[in-house]
Amino acid sequence: ALAVTRLQVIPGLTAAGYQRHAVHAPDRDWVERNCYVDVIIEMLHALGLEPLAALGVAAAIDFEGDNFTFLEPNHEDLRVLFGVDVQEMNVWLPLIEHARHHLAEGKFISTEADSFWLPDTAGTDYQRNHVKSTIVLADLDEDAKRLGYFHNAGYFELEGADFDRLFRVGAAPDPTFLPLFAELVRVDRVVRRPPGELAQLAAARLGVSLGRRPSTSPLRRFQARFEQDLPRLQELGLAHYHAWAFATTRQFGAAAELLSLHLRWLADAGGHDDLRPAADRFQEVSGLAKTFILKAARA
Repeated sequence: ALAVTRLQVIPGLTAAGYQRHAVHAPDRDWVERNCYVDVIIEMLHALGLEPLAALGVAAAIDFEGDNFTFLEPNHEDLRVLFGVDVQEMNVWLPLIEHARHHLAEGKFISTEADSFWLPDTAGTDYQRNHVKSTIVLADLDEDAKRLGYFHNAGYFELEGADFDRLFRVGAAPDPTFLPLFAELVRVDRVVRRPPGELAQLAAARLGVSLGRRPSTSPLRRFQARFEQDLPRLQELGLAHYHAWAFATTRQFGAAAELLSLHLRWLADAGGHDDLRPAADRFQEVSGLAKTFILKAARA
């Protein structure tokens, strides 16, 4: 019965045996950056692909006036580098019905979810706070009420009441409940390239991202806004500061670290040794951003 009802995109994948990518090693400046970039990194890693190749998009990060760019892997990069196809999904049925269909066909579903029902957030949001996040559905067993999913920096499982509430199983129709944003991730045409070939393609995609970089310094514009916002930050207190810091300093610092890792990987896999000094400088920027986020909290 389990063989019939359990739908696994990656056969044999388990939370207990999962080893996260080195991008999420505990000694990184930013172990978690944001829910979308982190979850895609781990999904690619679980497929046996090298997510470092797709991180050149960090070169185009900008300050938008009230936040830094919410870094996401470029969908065109994923297609060119790995053959992974990401498309927005029309959630016109209950999410579990979509999951039943697409996971059976070997496709992931990336979807918004409420961290209140995600046990991997125990100690922060799990059964404490209703916070929107992004997960990737990978293993569905409706009979056992169990779900395997990528979230943030790893792969996890939930079951029982969390399963029911996440999928709204048995919930009465609610016209005020809006469908969750979701994406379909097709991996039937995945290409696993040799490191040198992948690095050559990634260098070209980095050039595309560099062509989209801001024309003026985003950090100087951030500085001006920070000086303007500082009295209000002090007035509203630490909880507001943490939300502000996630949208600004964390995104900037995390992008710098990911770009550093990308450049170092290009140097190693593609022989681009001239990129190593830039990789070192971006890692330095990442560390300074982490120092700033802590010093600003104390201020």
